[in-house]
Amino acid sequence: MKSNDILLKNVDLLSKLTEQEVGMMPAVDAPLPSVEQVKQIVALVKNIIFPDYFNQRQPDETLRSYNIGVHMQELYRLLVKQIAHGLQFCEDCETTQTKAQVYAEADRLALEFIDALPEIKRLLYTDVQAMFDNDPAAPNYGEVIFCYPVVNTMTHYRIAHKLHQLQVPVIPRIITEQAHSKTGIDIHPGAQIGEYFAIDHGTGVVIGETCIIGNHVTLYQGVTLGAKSFKYDENGNMLNIPRHPIIEDYVTVYSNASILGRITIGHHSIIGGNIWVTNDVPPYSRIQQSKAVDAAFDGGLGI
Repeated sequence: MKSNDILLKNVDLLSKLTEQEVGMMPAVDAPLPSVEQVKQIVALVKNIIFPDYFNQRQPDETLRSYNIGVHMQELYRLLVKQIAHGLQFCEDCETTQTKAQVYAEADRLALEFIDALPEIKRLLYTDVQAMFDNDPAAPNYGEVIFCYPVVNTMTHYRIAHKLHQLQVPVIPRIITEQAHSKTGIDIHPGAQIGEYFAIDHGTGVVIGETCIIGNHVTLYQGVTLGAKSFKYDENGNMLNIPRHPIIEDYVTVYSNASILGRITIGHHSIIGGNIWVTNDVPPYSRIQQSKAVDAAFDGGLGI
């Protein structure tokens, strides 16, 4: 068979919509979100929040205001468009809405997000401060902002979390997964994280959807704040209920610790590395590894 025949045959086969493919598509026949344009949204927010670092430095306030205004206008345009495309994944929305109605809702949500930018900026600068204060290897704030994965991750997370609060479908998860793929830090946009949050090194950190994290919390690489088990309804469908830990203020969790289930780690506690925690921990606790136990297991029995 000639190469052209093979190409045409497979183009024909792959052009046909399969039943499985149709079942995974939203009911509304509209453009899907653009991953590239979502990346642009994050880049624009970084330019607005850290204008001297991710844009040409402008000591003159008038020029600074002009540049931020240009970025803000483009951010608004892209937000409306991508939120509108994401709304077709909304399970509770009316499928009979006209295009004008969808874009009117997207416009409202985009403006609500833009109204939240000053608070997002405030929170991100507390994260930078926390990372600078927690790492003696950080010589200046510029190195933290330019180089540290936590700043990139938290910028994505704090943008995504606000959109998640506004009940924008799909777009928040696209944003956090972009940071996950780049930094190895996996934060669900639904997690609630307070101010002055630091992640040192960061690779392998996992923070689940229903986590609640207080202020001045520090995590190290490999930490998992995950679920211990899942509950199901009468039809066998997994229930989306609180299942991840609550971490109170001024807690430090060292590398490769796994804190699982809807438990509370009390304020001012320290969780040592390589520990599996599945029960509540009172405030001011110091949890460390116990001494190694030399025990034999027969075929896995007793583990």
